[in-house]
Amino acid sequence: MAYFIFMKKLWFLGFVACVLIAGLAAYIAANLLIQAELPSLPKIVVSKPLFSDAEIAAIAPHRALYKIEMVQKGSSSQVLDISGRMYFEWKPSCEDAWSTNHRFDLLYEYADSPQLRITSSFTTYEGVTGESFDFNSRRRKDNEIYEELRGHAGMTANGGQAVYSLPADLKFDLPKGTLFPMAQTLAVLRAAHEDKKFFRATIFDGSDAEGPVEVNTFIGAQVNALSRITPAPSIDNALVNGPARLVRLAFFPLNNADPDSDYEMNMVLQDNGVISDMRVDYKDFSVTQKLIGLEPVSPEACGGGRDPAKLP
Repeated sequence: MAYFIFMKKLWFLGFVACVLIAGLAAYIAANLLIQAELPSLPKIVVSKPLFSDAEIAAIAPHRALYKIEMVQKGSSSQVLDISGRMYFEWKPSCEDAWSTNHRFDLLYEYADSPQLRITSSFTTYEGVTGESFDFNSRRRKDNEIYEELRGHAGMTANGGQAVYSLPADLKFDLPKGTLFPMAQTLAVLRAAHEDKKFFRATIFDGSDAEGPVEVNTFIGAQVNALSRITPAPSIDNALVNGPARLVRLAFFPLNNADPDSDYEMNMVLQDNGVISDMRVDYKDFSVTQKLIGLEPVSPEACGGGRDPAKLP
């Protein structure tokens, strides 16, 4: 669910997580061309991982391609349709960290204005101890850059802070216990394995300039994920043929006093961190994210000479 987060700007169809599933590189080159790299930042000296070796090893490095479609809209919505694709990649690094790479290519159609194409890229580098998180994003409207975000977040036992280098002087205090996206995914899976039905956490993902959010997660029944996807040669069935659960998440920005959630999402979350299906409900419309490509990613070749504060 580092894959979790498709934000209300339709940035994050997937977080969360957070860990969103994989797709074919051939699609990527054709549809999502933006590249971004984090600046060199000092690496925080870390203690120990938040999760056991077994919990971390259960997550499958992968890349995925999703088809995005609007499936419902309110009568007052000015958006007539949304369509496009999202690419996601997750893999561990040699430096006790996880890196993620998201690409979006979305077409918006409006009732009273010309259609608009939004392309965006989002990359992260998250330490396994939950103490260090680097993020970098770029968004374009009809190929013109309109937003760039870049920064670093650090956590201690008493809380932390996210400091942006773009835009300059933007920072957020992070409450004690704040999780970064991959840690949020693993925490939800741990709760599911403990037969818990509800999990609440504050997360920070760096995908926008609005700061941390509280995420309430409802863990439902186990399902057969493979039976819920459309078979295709581009999908590696081995990655979706395993234990999975229905999960619903509700997002509440900490800087907003509104008691209603900002948006909510339903997903099929597998024990290996793959999300095989997702629906995101906003106040005015809903969109789905359907898997059309999935493949495993080989672990990073470790041999030294790599700056641990930069994404691969």
